[in-house]
Amino acid sequence: MNVATRALTALVLLFPAAATGSDLPTVPNVPRQPLAAQARRVVEALEMIGRPLPEADLKRLEDAYVLDDEFQASLAIQEIFDPYCLVGVSINPESRVKAQQGPAAPSLMQQGWRAFLVKVHNEAGVTAPLRVSSPNAAPIYSRSTGSPDPPQTIVPETIPDRWVELSMFDDRPLNPTLSGLPLEYRILQIHSRDAGPREAKLTFDVGQGTQDLGFRSDVDILFRCEPGVVVSFDVRDEDGSPVMGSFLIRDHLGRVYPSPGRRLAPDFFFHPQIYRRTGESVILPPGTFTVESTRGPEYRIKSKTIIVEEGAGTQTETFELERWADLAAMGWYSGDHHVHAAGCAHYESPSEGVQPEHMMRHILGEDLVVGCVLSWGPCWYYQKQFFDGRVHPLSTPDYLMRYDVEVSGFPSSHAGHLCLLRLTEDDYPGTTLIEEWPSWDLPVLQWGKSQGAVVGFSHSGWGLQTQSKELPNFEMPPFDGIGANEYIVDVVHDAVDFISSVDTPAPYELNIWYHTLNCGYRCRISGETDFPCIYGERVGLGRSYVKVDGDLDYDRWVQGIKDGRSYVGDGRSHLVDFQVADVAVGENGSELALDRPGQVRVSVRAAALLEPEPNERTEAIRNRPLDQKPYWDIERARVGNSRKVPVEVVVNGLPVARQEIEADGQFNDLSFEVPIERSSWVALRIYPSSHTNPIFVTVAGAPIRASRRSAEWCLKAVDQCWSQKVRNIRPEERDAAEAAYDVAREAYQKILAESDVE
Repeated sequence: MNVATRALTALVLLFPAAATGSDLPTVPNVPRQPLAAQARRVVEALEMIGRPLPEADLKRLEDAYVLDDEFQASLAIQEIFDPYCLVGVSINPESRVKAQQGPAAPSLMQQGWRAFLVKVHNEAGVTAPLRVSSPNAAPIYSRSTGSPDPPQTIVPETIPDRWVELSMFDDRPLNPTLSGLPLEYRILQIHSRDAGPREAKLTFDVGQGTQDLGFRSDVDILFRCEPGVVVSFDVRDEDGSPVMGSFLIRDHLGRVYPSPGRRLAPDFFFHPQIYRRTGESVILPPGTFTVESTRGPEYRIKSKTIIVEEGAGTQTETFELERWADLAAMGWYSGDHHVHAAGCAHYESPSEGVQPEHMMRHILGEDLVVGCVLSWGPCWYYQKQFFDGRVHPLSTPDYLMRYDVEVSGFPSSHAGHLCLLRLTEDDYPGTTLIEEWPSWDLPVLQWGKSQGAVVGFSHSGWGLQTQSKELPNFEMPPFDGIGANEYIVDVVHDAVDFISSVDTPAPYELNIWYHTLNCGYRCRISGETDFPCIYGERVGLGRSYVKVDGDLDYDRWVQGIKDGRSYVGDGRSHLVDFQVADVAVGENGSELALDRPGQVRVSVRAAALLEPEPNERTEAIRNRPLDQKPYWDIERARVGNSRKVPVEVVVNGLPVARQEIEADGQFNDLSFEVPIERSSWVALRIYPSSHTNPIFVTVAGAPIRASRRSAEWCLKAVDQCWSQKVRNIRPEERDAAEAAYDVAREAYQKILAESDVE
């Protein structure tokens, strides 16, 4: 099909021949000049949205504009425009609205948009927006309300009747409101989800109470919806194997396909992208589309233009994905320990969240090797059916999914939300309801660890914000949030294995962690997204990369989180095989023992990927404060306008050495010589994009006591945390909680007494 034929086809699709509707009444005595000006804007708007009038009618309009008799000119304009009108709207002097079907053929295209004109006879001079609604355009889903046991607000049987989307075009060059002229034309855009005959009730109004009595503002129209084209995907990884990929499909106006408003799982309405594997398909209308394809942060984003041919019925498009880093091939497996199948942006109704097969599709489409789907407060009683204490059967040898628990929406949530991984039992002893769980964190953490679970805090930075963004800093956070607040106590009791990172501002997360490391505690960090709550764009925006020897295994992967055999980040930078001397991170307790102070060799394989030069989008990210999303992003690490990023060695929270690497996707073998004067912890970071877990270097067997100021900060933090949490701890649990806080106070006082370095 050549360009001219495609253009003609598009024209026919937009403006099919008049057929079933009736002629609209002519509005007499309309002044030419304002009507002609409005008509020109309508013509310009149609051109702008890619739906121009035929050349013959454009010529007729130009002739009409210059007729000597201005009222004859307005009649001529109506004669040209009316055949394209799906609906005529009349607004009487009392501002009552009535509607009737116009002469334009009610023909739509499955999964496509078509535009029609609406003729507006405005006797009242109304200047409000003209609005359109329809029960057939009602939502097909409702977002989560956060209820553990929500009602079904959308009956599945009603969804087939909700097949249409409507939009009045109110952008420039048109005005967003009616002009008040006695006659003008507006543009109505209609999207059809379905093919075949479909009836829709359209209702027009210009504000509350303006519908005409007797429902005459309603018009029932039987549409003929032509079938779209089935576009089949052939998705290939670099080795030619078929895979699941991520695809963002847009037309020339930037509209996303399939339309998010008519999506149900496995495609999410809050995503622009869809996920498809080889052999799967999507229905598109004829036209030209730009398709972006990728598969998580280790893949480049590729763009391709496809032309969907009219009458093709089916066609196949091939997408060859391109990796820039393959961490799994190096033995480092990505995972996101905090994703949800219910709550926040998710569907609640017609189902209570989404099913495991839907979550697995997204995990595969983002090349997320391990996905931990956590049931939590919203839809708890529905989603917990998918927990069985094992890797889910949908898992493959290369991609694992497991259901576990986030303690969020529970009585202890005020003290900090908890991620409980590798549970064997998901109900706290003696409970059947959420409300029966403990009202503070330590008992829950200890219960999780008693069954071999790996446990830690979610979205750690909430409640730990400080004005200073320095690391470490010594301001006292409010401890009034749902992040790693009670961590300051629980770490003393050896009850917490990790503190989460990447999904809250880096200074808030890392500050409390650095202080407790300086006191000698050995909690690790893990990367998470909190999908779709903090980040709904996709799973795996925050990741942990865990070194696993041999075949991939969930238990060993989670154990790697506990052991700190991992690094975290946004997936756009990597710190692989971090060692201090001959000790690798996460092995043998991550401990290097020195007899005396001296130099140590720090080594790592580092890589990052930036666009070659900053652009408007990347500059916007880089210029945002650290407490605005995206919190961790490789663009924030860019050195000036170069393509370089810094790799820093951190000792006891302070950077002591630095090398810059080119962020071109290539791995660089780096080494540093670092002096160690006393027992210390050592880590690497590309800040704020990636961060390793620490290696602990002990000198002459002494414990790490890196900073008196850190010990003082931790001691004061216990009191600050207690002041904020005590009121929400049940009276019958307060004595035990206060005793646990006292143990923490005594521990930090002892550490303070043992510290001789400011």
